[in-house]
Amino acid sequence: MAFQITIEDTGEQFACSETKHVLAGMQQLGKKGIPVGCRSGGCGVCKVQVLSGEYTSKKMSRDHVSSEEESGGVVLACRVFPASDMTLSVIGHLRKAVTR
Repeated sequence: MAFQITIEDTGEQFACSETKHVLAGMQQLGKKGIPVGCRSGGCGVCKVQVLSGEYTSKKMSRDHVSSEEESGGVVLACRVFPASDMTLSVIGHLRKAVTR
């Protein structure tokens, strides 16, 4: 099943299945709204805040996402999988990538 992901910063939307991490879903459609780095949770470049929606996640590096941040919806897009439609805000250090 595919879910609708909205990047609040740009208004861009893309579909992502529950079997793909959010970053892969975005990349598959050629979107440039979320910064891309290592794609495995080690660099922290794809840091986003989930504003609404449900997701499952894999382990994230505490160098980039503290347990407090994670409990507040701050995650790495390459480590989360949608379980519903989601709205995200980009907070990674390459935020300039989302400006139009």
